[in-house]
Amino acid sequence: MTQEPPLFSRPPMGWNSWDCYGASVTEAEVLGNAEYMAEHLLAFGWEYVVVDIQWYEPGANSSLYRPFVPLETDAYSRLIPAVNRFPSAANGVGFKALADAVHARGLKFGIHIMRGIPRQAVHANTPVLGTPVTARDIAHPNSVCPWNTDMYGVDPSKPGAQAYYDSLFALYAEWGVDLVKVDDVSASRLYHIHAGEISMLRQALDRCGRPMVLSLSPGPAPLEYAELLSANANMWRLTDDFWDQWPPLEEMFERCHEWTPFRTPGHWPDPDMLPLGHLGLRSVDGGAGDRMTRFTHDEQRTLMTLWCMSRAPLVFGGELRDNDPFTLSLITNRRVLEIQQYSSENRQVRREGNEVVWSARSREGTPLLALFNLGESPLDVSVTAELLGAALPDSMLNLWSGVRETRDGEKISLTVPAHGVVLLEGDRAEESGERG
Repeated sequence: MTQEPPLFSRPPMGWNSWDCYGASVTEAEVLGNAEYMAEHLLAFGWEYVVVDIQWYEPGANSSLYRPFVPLETDAYSRLIPAVNRFPSAANGVGFKALADAVHARGLKFGIHIMRGIPRQAVHANTPVLGTPVTARDIAHPNSVCPWNTDMYGVDPSKPGAQAYYDSLFALYAEWGVDLVKVDDVSASRLYHIHAGEISMLRQALDRCGRPMVLSLSPGPAPLEYAELLSANANMWRLTDDFWDQWPPLEEMFERCHEWTPFRTPGHWPDPDMLPLGHLGLRSVDGGAGDRMTRFTHDEQRTLMTLWCMSRAPLVFGGELRDNDPFTLSLITNRRVLEIQQYSSENRQVRREGNEVVWSARSREGTPLLALFNLGESPLDVSVTAELLGAALPDSMLNLWSGVRETRDGEKISLTVPAHGVVLLEGDRAEESGERG
């Protein structure tokens, strides 16, 4: 009997509103990006449309949070969309109408939430649905996010705590949510990892009756909690917010490598969003404002290659409707994207100085090689059969340039540009005339 593949057995691909709109995205902007995705990207596997933080804050206008302002909540201590920004949420329907509109385009809908229960619900002492307890009964007032004032933590030991999280995910299931990104939960630097709330989130999702991707933020997630994270989440962040500068990208090589043992179907270490295209429309994070990505073309190919070779989630951060031809070509290279979706045996095989080499196998079983140069000037990078523990093909296709590269004796040796990559795939059967 054929065994069913794990739920979410391929890493997600989609768009998130944070890198371009901060906390201030509107319904019209979400729908505009959904329409672009459906028309230009869905055929390549891009499908999730995610509304990031503070969709419940009527006055949000950038990536800077307004502290202690009134938020939109329902009668049961749960945050709901601000109608002035999301008009279809009127009359208590929440995100259902927007999710339906996204689904009608063949896409999936996601939201961001903060760990915990709204401070304002605790101060008003509003009830928790289906229980005799109130928000104040389950709150952990000393467990607060150091960079956002919206929430208190939830104390897992209190009666009604699990019921609160159950009520959240039941609501999201009614709305038709397909992905929930939970923030302020998974980084040890924020005092400690919130293991109790992670477990409650998992239980609530499992009980809600609707499959959803569970994504945990921010990072860096601690390796010592790898088993907890992989047992409960589909994605977990390896870094704090990742932006369009070379040093954080260079640092990501080691993080992607060290998390390799915990990359399994349905469970994906997440090096964060792709800060590509038009960024910072209403965001001042990342050390810059309104801009096209500061990554060079070579750095952008390096970013996409590392994420795909490590089978990381691909979540585009820029305003999709402003994509230029290069950006569109970068995220619609079908053979590169197939590596992220379907490859296996993904691993770093060498790192020496500025040289990094990753290898994998494609869905067809052909060898894949990524030759990276982390240095400031061009570098010759060589790969031998001995290094790979397998024979090298006579030739391999450069998936970014389309040029065919040939073997030099018992090795492949190529010049890689500064901060750049050469991504190679061996011949597929249909290309070499070996199809039966």
